[in-house]
Amino acid sequence: MNSTELFFICLGAAVVIFYGVKALLFTKMLRPTFWFPLPQTFFTSMGEWAVVTGASDGIGREYAFALAERGMNVVIMSRTKEKLNQVAGDIEASTGRRVQVIVADFVKDSIFKEFQGQLRELNVGVLVNNVGTLPSLIPCKFLQSADLDQAITRVINCNVKTMVKMCSIVLPGMNSRGRGVIVNVSSGVATFPSPLYSLYAASKVFVERFSQGLQAEYKDKGIIIQAVAPFGVCTQMASYLEPSMVALSPKDFVKCSLQYIRAGDKTVGCSS
Repeated sequence: MNSTELFFICLGAAVVIFYGVKALLFTKMLRPTFWFPLPQTFFTSMGEWAVVTGASDGIGREYAFALAERGMNVVIMSRTKEKLNQVAGDIEASTGRRVQVIVADFVKDSIFKEFQGQLRELNVGVLVNNVGTLPSLIPCKFLQSADLDQAITRVINCNVKTMVKMCSIVLPGMNSRGRGVIVNVSSGVATFPSPLYSLYAASKVFVERFSQGLQAEYKDKGIIIQAVAPFGVCTQMASYLEPSMVALSPKDFVKCSLQYIRAGDKTVGCSS
């Protein structure tokens, strides 16, 4: 056997091992309850309260419900008081957990001082940064966005600044207690360049990179920080598509995504 043959044999073996490991990792994602089991008290062991932004509808609402069903009290945040009060009443009636409502328009620049003291007084075990917005409901080129300057401010404040500020408010308490979970909701469109959604997709890339960097910094403190990047969920942003094999209802998506909470610093939330 000459050196050329040996080289290609070694190369082939390396390729087989590489893709074998990838296949094993993929199979782990198909059975999260086996590979990433969660004790029944996992979420309540993180702390007494969960905080969810964008909780008046869609994915945020279902995260609030799911965490309350798992024994946590919840703080729900959004800009529409009437919707929040309705969600709060539904959660309290169905789960018996306490709910605090904080009305916050995350598009505005200086809103965090209004509630950061209130949140820092709570034993927050889970933070879900879900709130987000599109520059336009109708896909369009960057320069064709109506009121472009306002659209830029709206997307950056809501999708980027809010996530970072909420982490800065809640993370110190988690760090001192040595436990906690932060879920930052990204989007599948951040996986690749997305013409007609350029600004939105770029804001969600920031969500992922910030989450992954933060997880590397605080993993050894016992804190889980994960970006969740769903592809198809039937929400207002998706024009309320009907649930199907490729577009889950918010409730089904959240139920599935919570099973992957220990699966790494980024998941798509569901394998189906």
